[in-house]
Amino acid sequence: MASLQARERAVAAEMQKVRFFPMSAVGGKGSYIINEDGRRILDLSSTWGAAALGYGHPAVVEAATQALSNMPGATQCTITNEPAVALAEELLAIVPGNGDRRVWLGHAGSDANDALIRVVSAATGRSRFVCFIGGTHGGTSGGLEVSGYSPLQHQTRTSPRAGQVFVPYPDPYRPVFPGDVGQRVLDYLDYLLHTIAPPAQIAGVLIEAIMSDGGLVVPPPGFLKGLADLCKRRGILLICDEVKVGLGRTGMMHAFEADGVSPDLISFGKGLGGGLPLSALVGPAEIMNDPRGLTVMTTCGNPVCASVGRAVLRTIQSEKLVENAAARGRQLQEGLRQLANKHPLVGDVRGRGLVIGIDLVRDRQTREPATKECAKVAMRAFQLGALFYYVGHTSNVIELTPPLTLSAAEAEEGLQIIDRALTDVEAGRVPDSAIEGFAGI
Repeated sequence: MASLQARERAVAAEMQKVRFFPMSAVGGKGSYIINEDGRRILDLSSTWGAAALGYGHPAVVEAATQALSNMPGATQCTITNEPAVALAEELLAIVPGNGDRRVWLGHAGSDANDALIRVVSAATGRSRFVCFIGGTHGGTSGGLEVSGYSPLQHQTRTSPRAGQVFVPYPDPYRPVFPGDVGQRVLDYLDYLLHTIAPPAQIAGVLIEAIMSDGGLVVPPPGFLKGLADLCKRRGILLICDEVKVGLGRTGMMHAFEADGVSPDLISFGKGLGGGLPLSALVGPAEIMNDPRGLTVMTTCGNPVCASVGRAVLRTIQSEKLVENAAARGRQLQEGLRQLANKHPLVGDVRGRGLVIGIDLVRDRQTREPATKECAKVAMRAFQLGALFYYVGHTSNVIELTPPLTLSAAEAEEGLQIIDRALTDVEAGRVPDSAIEGFAGI
């Protein structure tokens, strides 16, 4: 019988694939995915953060099974259902904010960000958004048009939204401006608002509290607070995309809490559904209820997905997974910094909780990105038994976003595999042919 890889090539459209290694999954349990050859692969990505509780978590299985056995329709679009209403209530209870607020439920971070762009534009009467170079806000048209992630833009040949404003993300390791990079970015944005992007035209500033696909960049302390203050002074909405970094992953329930800010609108996705398609948008009622922002899809607010979302939120709290993310994140970052002492490829280790980036360089002085080497490290790690992806404008940053349930022993296993993979790549044991056909984005 043909391999799963061969069967997929014969039937699955290339436009839905991004491949970093020949993983063919036939099952999964906890932090591990079972490959077609029977190997247990430690998943240090949790499928880009979507499988927040790992695979086959009892709470997810129970919630999905119960919801399917007595399914109250398939939508919130035209039918009110208990799981969707309850999930919205529970999100409002844990998401900081003032005043009367509402929740929109969807399938993925992409549609949540599409919905926010539509409704914020409609409610404010303003069409322009300020976003960040390197930011990623979805794979559908609306999110792509406000994303500043160059590999995705080049691959899809997507043009920015009309009137779109992009500013640099404050990157302490690769700063665009000299000096206090956070303050310089704020000064630059303020200058644009004074000149070519008047606040009366700006619907909102959309930002990831940790820039994910653009290179796992953690902004300097105080930047988000400064941005929130600037938005408030200028009468502009602050919108946080928490799709990849939110709901416990950073060692806080929400990534934006690192600077003590409270955004006007927040989008969620990936981990909220525990591996099932689920997203959410939370914002002020006067915006979210605007009929001109109508965004409906047949299975939005699906009761099975909403039931799993509720189980994910309960489990994060009952199993103290926020605290576990903080502890395992410290363990991984400390271990990675020790590895940096022996591996010249490692230029920088950064992150919060279980959102960690390893910036690989060919030269620590020039910080030249080690793009090909990064692909080889990911491939070699897969061969050794661990799975992770790489991101960044030059695809040279290893991204670690493991399940929130990751144990100390699993974290140590991951560190050992990364150590061996780096050793083998630095020693020239991984040929260029090993990564042919697996170029990522």
